Amino acid sequence: MLLDWISLFIRWFHVIAGVAWIGASFYFVWLDNNLDTPPDWKKKKGIKGDLWAVHGGGFYEVAKYEYGPEVIPQKLHWFKWEAYTTWISGFLLLSLIYYHGAAIYLIDTSVMDLTPGEAIARGLGIIFGGLFIYEAACRSPLGRYPKAFGIMFLILLAAASFLATHWFSGRGAFIHVGALIGTIMAGNVFFKIMPAQRLMVDAVTNKTEIDPSWGLGAKLRSVHNNYLTLPLLFIMISNHYAMTYQHEQAWLVLMAIGIVSAWIRHYFNLKHIGISRPSILITGAIGMFAIAYWVSMPAPMPAELIDAQTTTLAEPVALNPDQQAVFDVMQVHCANCHSANPTDNIFVVAPLGVKYDSWQEIESKAALVHQRAVITKDMPLMNRTGMTEEERQVIARWFANK
Repeated sequence: MLLDWISLFIRWFHVIAGVAWIGASFYFVWLDNNLDTPPDWKKKKGIKGDLWAVHGGGFYEVAKYEYGPEVIPQKLHWFKWEAYTTWISGFLLLSLIYYHGAAIYLIDTSVMDLTPGEAIARGLGIIFGGLFIYEAACRSPLGRYPKAFGIMFLILLAAASFLATHWFSGRGAFIHVGALIGTIMAGNVFFKIMPAQRLMVDAVTNKTEIDPSWGLGAKLRSVHNNYLTLPLLFIMISNHYAMTYQHEQAWLVLMAIGIVSAWIRHYFNLKHIGISRPSILITGAIGMFAIAYWVSMPAPMPAELIDAQTTTLAEPVALNPDQQAVFDVMQVHCANCHSANPTDNIFVVAPLGVKYDSWQEIESKAALVHQRAVITKDMPLMNRTGMTEEERQVIARWFANK
C-alpha cells in the first residue's frame, strides 16, 4: 500500500511538471512564430520582434532582442526545471512500477522469458542507447540535412519500438518508447538549449559577439521537442487502451499513431506563421480513422496457435486442490473480462491484454493476480462480481505456498 501512495504522488507530480513543460514549449514556439517586425524606434533598441496580447484582464507586450539587452537583468527567468523535473519524476515512476515491479508489469513470458535484471538492462539500453544515437546524429554532418535526419530518426524510433514490443509486455514496450522520447526531449534541453542560452548570457554580460549558431541550434532542438510532444502524450495515455499495445503489430501501431500525430502538430506550427493548410488536418483525421479501422480488424489466428490450443484442450493440466480452487475463483470473477473472448458488457477486449482462460496464463501472472486481488484489492473492477474476502484468501494461500 505504501508503494501505491508513493506511485500516486510521483505520478501526480510527473503530470503537473509535464503540463508546465509542454505548456511552456507550446507557448514559446507559438510566440516565436507570431512576433511582428517592430517599428524603427524599437529596432534602434535592438528589438528583433514583438507581440501584444491580452490575457487574464491585462495587456502584455513581449519583445525579442536581436542580440540582447544592454545589461542582463538581475532577475532572468530560465525555463529548464519544467523539463528536468518531468524527466526525473518520469524516471522514478518507471523505476518504481516497471523496474521494481518488473515481474508484474514489464515481463511477459509469452513474449520473452526474461529475468528482471535482463529486462531492466534491455529497457535502459533502449532509453540511453537511443539517446546516444540521437545526440551523435545531431552533432554529426547528418544534423545539417533535415530530411535525411528525419528519416534516420524515424528508423531509430521504429527499431526501438520493434525491439521493445518483442522483449516486453505491451504496456512495458510502449512506456519504454515513451521514456526514450522523453529522455531525448530532456536531453535537448540539457545538452543543447541550456548551454546555448548560457553562452548567450555570458556574451551579453561580457559585451562580446553572439554566435548565431547558438540560437539556431537551440531553436532546432526546441522544434524537435515540439513535434515529439503529441506522440509522447499518446504513449502516456495508451496504457488505458489495450487494443493498441496488445495488437500483434503493436510497434507499427505505435509508429503510425506517432507519425500522424506529429503531422497534425505540423498544421498548428504552420498556422502560427500565417500558413493555413486544412488538408493536413483532413489527412491527419483520415489517418487516425484508418489506424482505428486497421487495429479493430480481427486478426486471423496462426495455425500453430490453433494447434496449440487444440493440444491444450485435449490434454488439460492436472491441478492440485489449491490450484483448482484458484482457477475456479478466477473463472467466476476475472475471466469474464480477462479472456480471449470476454463476456463482459463493457470490456470487449481483455484489459491490459491479460487473459486467464487457462491455468498456464494464471500461473504466468501469479504476482499480478496476487497484487491486484489480495494486496490492493482493486480487482475485480469495483468488485462488480462480488469477490469475497474468503475467495481473496484462497489466492493469498496459493501464492504464499508457490
